[in-house]
Amino acid sequence: MANIVDNAEVERFAAMAGEWWDPKGKFRPLHQINPVRLGFLREEILGHTLRDGHAVKPFSALRILDVGCGGGLVSEPLARLGADVTGLDPSPETIAAARGHAAMQGLPIEYLAGTTDELAAQGRVFDCVIALEVVEHVPDVTAFLKSCAALMQPGGLLLLSTLNRTAKSYALGIVAAEYLLGWLPKGTHQWQRFVSPAELAAKLREAGLEPLRERGMSYDPIGGTWSLSGDCDVNYLASAAKPRS
Repeated sequence: MANIVDNAEVERFAAMAGEWWDPKGKFRPLHQINPVRLGFLREEILGHTLRDGHAVKPFSALRILDVGCGGGLVSEPLARLGADVTGLDPSPETIAAARGHAAMQGLPIEYLAGTTDELAAQGRVFDCVIALEVVEHVPDVTAFLKSCAALMQPGGLLLLSTLNRTAKSYALGIVAAEYLLGWLPKGTHQWQRFVSPAELAAKLREAGLEPLRERGMSYDPIGGTWSLSGDCDVNYLASAAKPRS
């Protein structure tokens, strides 16, 4: 098995499995950035698949894999847009929480406890693979991206979000967010695992994928809101495609 899972990270998130859907709890930052992330996902997927964004369910029958799905904060909105969603997470406790919440919402999401290389070994392929706030938690980014590429059909789309490795990201993403403001539990991030956009693009190409687009996510401390921006110094999103042949 490729070195794509940090067991200590899995155990830490498993211990918080019951808090995923508390907007004021430990996953509050994810609830706050979710509208921005979903806006980027919608725009990229619609543009790549040439689907009608005005349709009631524009992602109808689109096979989407949500890697590191957690409690389903992204899986559920995608399912409501009509996608055939599979949520994947290495933590059985987290998957149990996601299944329970989806059942209460009446959403037919397939949730699996496991890893990308395990799923790829089963021959599964998807139109779109999503991995949000995952890259910075895996030991070997290239191996992880290669396992994601193996799960994509030719012409498929990969969507990522992560943190840049800059002095600014250390100050805001770790010192401020974890220690001064308490937005995240201490130890959530390891700065040395952050990946710059240039490094990510190189690793995507090494995995056989074509980098497409990058967008930053910026926080307005006065309004307390997040928005897409051209500033990728801290949080950013990226898309990449698998060649059709």
